[in-house]
Amino acid sequence: MIDRRRPLFEPELLVRTALVWVAVCALMLVASFGSISAGRFPDPDDVMRLMQVRDLLAGQSWFDVHQYRVDAVSGGVPMHWSRLVDVPLAALIWLFSLFMAQGAAEIAAAIMVPLLTFGIALLLASRIAWRLIGAEAAGMTCLVMAVSVPVIIQMGPLRIDHHGWQIVLALLALNGMMARDPRLGGALTGFALALWISISVEGLPLALAICGVAALRWLGDRRASCRMASIMGSLAVVSALIFAGTRGFSDLAQYCDAVSPVHLAVFGWGGVSIFVLAHCEPIPRGALLSGFAVIAAGAAGIVYFAAPQCAGGGFEALDPLVTKYWYRNVSEGMPMWQQSPALAMQMLIPPALGLLAAVKLAGRSSDWLRQWWYDYAMLLGAALLIALFVARAGAVAGAIASIPLGWQIAVWIRAARNMRSRGRRIATLAGTALALMPALPLGLLTALIPTEVRAKDNGAQTADCPISDALPTLRKLPEGEIIAPIDMGPELLNSTAHSVIATGHHRGSPGMAAMIRIFIGSAAEAEAALLARGTRYVAVCPGLVEARNYARTMPDGFMADLLGGDEPSWLEPVAVPGGGAVRIWRIKR
Repeated sequence: MIDRRRPLFEPELLVRTALVWVAVCALMLVASFGSISAGRFPDPDDVMRLMQVRDLLAGQSWFDVHQYRVDAVSGGVPMHWSRLVDVPLAALIWLFSLFMAQGAAEIAAAIMVPLLTFGIALLLASRIAWRLIGAEAAGMTCLVMAVSVPVIIQMGPLRIDHHGWQIVLALLALNGMMARDPRLGGALTGFALALWISISVEGLPLALAICGVAALRWLGDRRASCRMASIMGSLAVVSALIFAGTRGFSDLAQYCDAVSPVHLAVFGWGGVSIFVLAHCEPIPRGALLSGFAVIAAGAAGIVYFAAPQCAGGGFEALDPLVTKYWYRNVSEGMPMWQQSPALAMQMLIPPALGLLAAVKLAGRSSDWLRQWWYDYAMLLGAALLIALFVARAGAVAGAIASIPLGWQIAVWIRAARNMRSRGRRIATLAGTALALMPALPLGLLTALIPTEVRAKDNGAQTADCPISDALPTLRKLPEGEIIAPIDMGPELLNSTAHSVIATGHHRGSPGMAAMIRIFIGSAAEAEAALLARGTRYVAVCPGLVEARNYARTMPDGFMADLLGGDEPSWLEPVAVPGGGAVRIWRIKR
């Protein structure tokens, strides 16, 4: 193990990382060619992110993140997404629109931003491996990240939501923890955590783990107090600046799903308290532990008295109907034990192997490097634990695991090369491949099952709704509100000038609840509700999972009537040339 005290980024490191990045980007572009050419985004959230950026470029206030075409009757839906993620997208769209059409500029930016994000993540991860292990491990770290399914699906072309940036900022925080200068490193870690939490409060648990590791360092080495003080001070100051610069002071409500005054109060309390405690050194260890306990209790007290509703998380206020029909069906937000076996294996096994490798690295190191790898193992263990309860957090765990796992892969490959037995060599290399892609055998086995059998068994999970054939018809209709399943909403907003009742975003819970009640209620109840709202159209995709769920739950409901071809007389069918997957009706008045 080595500690390379060299320039920030060695030229050789940049070249190695760039070669991997170019190769992987080329493969992703080829694999995504169909989606790119069709303008089909990987996730509805990517479409809604584009809508937010498009509205910004069209003149909507920087401080206003409402989606006014969603539940327009109620004044629109206030999104909880940070403007920080909008900046690179908006900048590239503006730049590209100088020499290409707006639509082409949007697609070009949506390709470039996630690929650049992936490049930054590769560089930050390989830098840790380069400095602490060696060049070979740095290259293998890039390889591990390139084949990590949870990581790569968050950074592919058109994946413009904020998850890729969360990976980048987690790795930036770890680079800060690696810095020899505790003040500079702590400031960098706090800066990264402030950005991460401002983009998504889902970063709070791992931020807490990082602060916990810094506190343990302080307990073990009293000179490490300045790192903890720098982390908390930087977190508090940068969070306040970001809040002022992106939210302003016109909306000071206590939100649980985005940084709010209560979060700033906790960060400020922590920053000031840790600063005071650090300047009390040297003090007995018992006094230091008591100080930590007082600070933690104070932070909990601030949350309890200022925003008690946040103790249960940001989704506690959802309408029960929305929880049942929408939230519980958002698989990425569910625990790992509710995922498919293949996905769970891919998300859990590589980080678990990385955790073992980090412990092994600690055992092979000495002095400060030994402690650093033990700290790293604790953080990776925390990331893996978080991923157990929220599956989408598996991407961060996979990225953190790539460094020790990259070293372990290099060790295994080197051992295989030195084996005389061809059988043992093949078995070792096969085991190495399985460590990187543990779900591969299951995927191959599934591929051998006849398509019609897979469709029968998993049809509800694989159904899709390509609405492109219906778009020309929808664009010709006078503008108005459309009631459509939640999953259709973003694409209708993206490709038409119409508005929708709801999209899948929890702050729009009232609109989602209204839409669900209409679809599962009777046709007569639906007519009354839609006429009261002034809704003009109904659009349904019979192949969509969501639509089938409504019909299956309420066989006598409005959605069941539509899917069964028994539409009420107050609906007038709108012909879609060539048929297509979407059925459209005009509401008679």
